[in-house]
Amino acid sequence: MTTLRSRIIAWAGRLYLARTRKKGFDLSRMSFLPESVLMPLRRDGLDPVPDLGAVREKEPITRLPVPIAANVWLVTGYDEVKAVLGKANAFSSDFTHLVGKAGAEAEQNPGGLGFADPPVHTRLRRLLTPEFTMRRLGRLTPRIHEIIEERLDAMEQAGKDGEPVDIVQAFALPIPSLVICELLGVPYEDRADFERLSAARFDLFSGANASFGAISESLTYFREVVKKQRKDPGDGLLGMIVKEHGDTVSDEELAGLADGVLTGGFETTASMLALGALVLLQDPDHFAALKDGDEAVERYVEELLRYLTVVQVAFPRFAREDLEIGGVRIAAGDVVLCSLSGADRDGALGPGMERFDPDRNVPSHLAFGYGIHRCVGAELARMELRAAYPALVRRFPTMRLAVEPENLSFRKLSIVYGIDSLPVQLGG
Repeated sequence: MTTLRSRIIAWAGRLYLARTRKKGFDLSRMSFLPESVLMPLRRDGLDPVPDLGAVREKEPITRLPVPIAANVWLVTGYDEVKAVLGKANAFSSDFTHLVGKAGAEAEQNPGGLGFADPPVHTRLRRLLTPEFTMRRLGRLTPRIHEIIEERLDAMEQAGKDGEPVDIVQAFALPIPSLVICELLGVPYEDRADFERLSAARFDLFSGANASFGAISESLTYFREVVKKQRKDPGDGLLGMIVKEHGDTVSDEELAGLADGVLTGGFETTASMLALGALVLLQDPDHFAALKDGDEAVERYVEELLRYLTVVQVAFPRFAREDLEIGGVRIAAGDVVLCSLSGADRDGALGPGMERFDPDRNVPSHLAFGYGIHRCVGAELARMELRAAYPALVRRFPTMRLAVEPENLSFRKLSIVYGIDSLPVQLGG
């Protein structure tokens, strides 16, 4: 019989792979769009393409040539992105603005926080926020370290005969998947299914509706999870919300919150773990600094979050009124896309923002967004990254890339940037 744990792993794998291959949030099927529209999703290795920086320097707010009735603006400047994301009263994130566009239908509304405005957003976020305080997250700390050590043991076993080990499959994917399941309170029996997660190659969704199909499947699954939690609430996030706020939150709202927590906490952290490991492997000095002392870890992680900014573009914002941002007039009904990766490389933050430099005074980055929609799980992600990187380099102090850097395969046109595979030699 399929266990609850196996089902959530299988679902997470399908969603992840649907988004990271040439389907779902990978927008390769939208090649008919002008290059200027696709450009914010393109990268050259770890770096946004130079055109993004050139646009930012010339026009930090520029109109995109998209064939729809409303104006579509791309915002790339750091101050300008903060101004947009910080004006919740002037810009809406409500899903209904997408209905009838981009293949979206009303019943595909994912719920949760990302596509909600106050007062709905305010009420739902208040349900989640207590579960993401450092005090509540502290109970996960021992388990996070256990999960990391389990994955390192598995890597060591896989590479014991000198065979290359893929950090993506063996380390980056299973750690956040296990942690999020622990947080949500979804039970699991053993590690085997998590190890198979990244090996699965599901091809379930296609066409312009791909990402909405993934959302529909996940919500169907989480409705069943919520029903079980209503009957027998556990000690995880869903169970705690049921115990403390059960009469004020609907099953549909709980399913949407669970979907947002899993997808947001899984895909982005997995990408950060893999790409961050690549940065380490390409610089022996940074590798040695993390291996030899804990004082470098926090600065390394914060600079890495800024430098990589794996969530490249924020959810679209829709202007509620006529207003001016950075000297540009935006009309009511206009669509605004904020390039987080562009903003975090803005020279307004200081010199050399195109370089990775953990010794700099790290500015306040936008990797987790800004304003009322800033990622509620930011501290959980930091906990995982701060624990995983030093553990990896200390376990495998002579680890090195098993392929030439130019042979690595990165995602193309993906909202959440990442790498397909990162093979390494663990020693010798």
